[in-house]
Amino acid sequence: MKEYQFKTTGVCARQIDFKLDGDIISDVKFHGGCNGNAQGIAHLLEGASAEEAVRRLEGINCQNRGTSCPGQLAIALKDAMDGEGEML
Repeated sequence: MKEYQFKTTGVCARQIDFKLDGDIISDVKFHGGCNGNAQGIAHLLEGASAEEAVRRLEGINCQNRGTSCPGQLAIALKDAMDGEGEML
């Protein structure tokens, strides 16, 4: 299992931490942002495949920022799957 951290851009959350066991997501934690929404996203993604999560989260826009916390997580997951994610 690999642990990752991702510094976000353009959203309220400052950082997203998560683990991948192969393609399976676990332990998603948003630092900052809307706590209830972040917890909801984290619980929904527990045990999901990273590929499916990216497909569902990519392109979500929050308040015309061009991105969102879920969108930033999609970027983080793509980076991790491409071997470019920052590991803990």
